[in-house]
Amino acid sequence: MNKEFGGKRRYFLAGAVGLALGLGFATWRTRTTPATDTAVRDLWLANLEGLDGQPAAMQRYQGRPLLVNFWATWCPPCVEELPMIDAFYQENKDKVAVLGIAVDRLDAVKSFLGNWPVSFDIALAGMAGVALTKSLGNPSGGLPFTVLISSTGAILERKVGKLSESDLNQYGLMV
Repeated sequence: MNKEFGGKRRYFLAGAVGLALGLGFATWRTRTTPATDTAVRDLWLANLEGLDGQPAAMQRYQGRPLLVNFWATWCPPCVEELPMIDAFYQENKDKVAVLGIAVDRLDAVKSFLGNWPVSFDIALAGMAGVALTKSLGNPSGGLPFTVLISSTGAILERKVGKLSESDLNQYGLMV
C-alpha cells in the first residue's frame, strides 16, 4: 500500500509541475504577443498622414522598439501626458522610437503642436485611429492608449488611460 501511494504521489507531483508550467506559459502569452501579430502588421501597413500632409512611412519603425501613443487634442489626459512622453523620448531615443498617433484633424494637431511642441514623431489617423487602437488591444477605443512594441514586432505592454512616470520607467527597462 505504501508503494502504491508513492506511485500516485509521483503522478500527482508530475501533474502539478505540468499545470504550473502551463499556467506560467499562459501568463507569459498574455503579456507578450508573437511577432506575427496581425495588429502590429496592420500598424505597419496603416495609411497614416504626417504633419506635412504626406503619407507617414510606418515601415521605418520596423526592427526597432517602438512606443506608440494614441492621443487627441480634445482629450485632457492625452494632453497632460505628452510632456512626460517627450521627456521619456529625450532620455531613451537611442534605444526606442516614439510615435504619437493623433486621432484628430490635421489643423487641430498643427495648432496644438504650435503651442506645445514635442520632439518625437507625430502621425495622424483621424477617427480611423480608433479602429486601429481596437485592433491593438483596446476594446473600448478609449484614449489615451499606449502600446510598447519590441524590435521583433511583439506587443510588450498596452495601457488604456493616462501613463504615469512609473509606467514609462518600466517601459524604459523593457527595451
